[in-house]
Amino acid sequence: MKQRKIRNIGIMAHIDAGKTTTSERILFYTGKSHRIGEVDDGEATMDWMTQEQNRGITITSAATTCFWQDHQINLIDTPGHVDFTAEVERSLRVLDGAVAVFCAVGGVEPQSETVWHQADTYQVPRIAYINKMDRIGADFFAVVDEMREKLACTPAVIYLPIGRESDFSGVIDLINMREMHWDYENYGSTFTAGEIQDQYLEMATQWRQKLVDQLGEASDEITERYLEGAEIPAELINLTLRKETVERRLVPVLCGASLRNIGVQSLLDAVVNYLPSPEELPPIIGHHAKKESDVEIVRGMDGPPLALVFKIQSEREAGDICFIRVYSGSFKAGSAVFNIDKHKRERINRLLRPHANRTEQIDSVEAGDIAVVVGFKLAQTGDTVGSEGIPVILERMHFPEPVISVAIEPQTLSQRDRLKEVLAILTKEDPTFFTREDPDTGELIISGMGELHLEVLVTRITDDFNVQAKVGKPQVTYRESIAGTATHVEKFHRVLAGKENVAEITLKVESLPRGSGNRFASEVSKAVLPQELQEAVQRGVEGAFSSGISYGYPTIDIGVTLIDAVHNPNTSTPFAFEAAASLGLDNACKLADPVLLEPIMRVDVMCPKDYLGEVINALTMRSGMVQGVESRAVREHIRAEIPLRNMFGYSTSLRSMTQGRGTYAMEFSHFSRKSDK
Repeated sequence: MKQRKIRNIGIMAHIDAGKTTTSERILFYTGKSHRIGEVDDGEATMDWMTQEQNRGITITSAATTCFWQDHQINLIDTPGHVDFTAEVERSLRVLDGAVAVFCAVGGVEPQSETVWHQADTYQVPRIAYINKMDRIGADFFAVVDEMREKLACTPAVIYLPIGRESDFSGVIDLINMREMHWDYENYGSTFTAGEIQDQYLEMATQWRQKLVDQLGEASDEITERYLEGAEIPAELINLTLRKETVERRLVPVLCGASLRNIGVQSLLDAVVNYLPSPEELPPIIGHHAKKESDVEIVRGMDGPPLALVFKIQSEREAGDICFIRVYSGSFKAGSAVFNIDKHKRERINRLLRPHANRTEQIDSVEAGDIAVVVGFKLAQTGDTVGSEGIPVILERMHFPEPVISVAIEPQTLSQRDRLKEVLAILTKEDPTFFTREDPDTGELIISGMGELHLEVLVTRITDDFNVQAKVGKPQVTYRESIAGTATHVEKFHRVLAGKENVAEITLKVESLPRGSGNRFASEVSKAVLPQELQEAVQRGVEGAFSSGISYGYPTIDIGVTLIDAVHNPNTSTPFAFEAAASLGLDNACKLADPVLLEPIMRVDVMCPKDYLGEVINALTMRSGMVQGVESRAVREHIRAEIPLRNMFGYSTSLRSMTQGRGTYAMEFSHFSRKSDK
């Protein structure tokens, strides 16, 4: 099969590693933009949202298409902040390759590890770009060592830095054994290549030898040429390195300073040379809805049309627009498609090629490409669209549970319906954003991944949708569970509309290990209780999981078994058994030592050495368990686990005690029994 010249890549990293700055250079050098937008000036093309420009961070993943060396590159710039992890997750699900950007000073930072492991989950081949080589404290070789230790990967260094910090001036290309220096006058659009200076020759020779040794393990031809003392051509090295990268055995490592326009073209060359085209990847596994079995879908034009909706964005004029990744076949504008998850037909009114917040209209989209669809009414993130004849559902995406909530109310009662509409739009866009109405107080409650996540969404409600709202203080979203085991008989008897509704069931509840989720099983035969009524019991139990035991929080890690039932053909109804199951679960759990669980956060704090003792003491005062301290060249890295309820206001406290020089990242770790501290 002829390979199409397409690369679907994402740029991923810790916050402030320089992802968006690197993306801006890529757009400039590929001719997609005619000037370089800077994050610090609030003018980055890929950070198109007003809030992204004001805050200087990436919030939503932006997609664009550019061309380099006759290859089409579909590029997604993802957020680095852990609160927007869903944006990274859904981007990685549809990418064929990724560029991991590391800061030469900060090295492999906490969120770098998180996104790296997310990429492992989706088996995404990667190349690494060590950025900010011009910064004070930059250490290329320390970052390479950290990659090996923390990410459990095998780095293959193909570019070395010439100098460091303020002396950083270019790179050494180990494949072609040459120096490269970029021209400052034209923003690095051109570079000069020459022989390696004597002072760097020994180092370059040693690292070239390491690269040849690594590739020799995968290529007999390279080994033979090396043993014979023959020259190893760059084409052979590139071919072998590409194979090892696609199979995720090696990670090519480059370096540069994007802000100073050094090294970005080499990165583009590496994307084309080492990351895979869509056809090079193995078939994707889908679930055939009719056959109830897994099937392999070969990527390519010849198969049935099949695409995954990986993101939804609300537009004022166009309504909901859907980002799709096409895995098989093709789709045409104006045609009808089948939403396999929803079992409904949808129409593609228009097809667009994305460029951040701008688009260009196209007639069709083929396997391997990424596009925007206007016209879908029912689609949600994770839905599969294709043909009705071959209903294959692609793997659904999994997102973490929200752990923080706030109450939100419109400033005027007349805007309450409009606020509900806006919340519905945001919930459709963001799978980690949840809304509910408190049944006792009537308050609207919104839940998300962190304070920043909710702050950004509230700002969107007020600024983008023009709904003025009042927001309460952040509240922790707890969970409920049980610590013991109990068996309970629930009898239900109601007369409705002159008809008796009778049910009797015996439920056994037991505690499951943390992270197991809730489970329902039945030990009752269909002869004792018909299938229809067993399904009613299951619906009642699963519906009651969300309403809590003592406090109204969702329940987790509870095993429920139906062990007996009494059925009367004349008076037993599905309604009665569903109601009995709901009440029975509640009563059984109250007998099984109910417990309140709180979210425990994994916290990574970076601070200068001078403040280490004070920072650790402050974490301990917040009931934090320090897991370890790691010394870096210019700062200390503290890892701890802390209850979320004790982390409110921590950023202000940390800045205060470190004179503004401390930073931290926080992500959900697990639920644990709430302590009294």
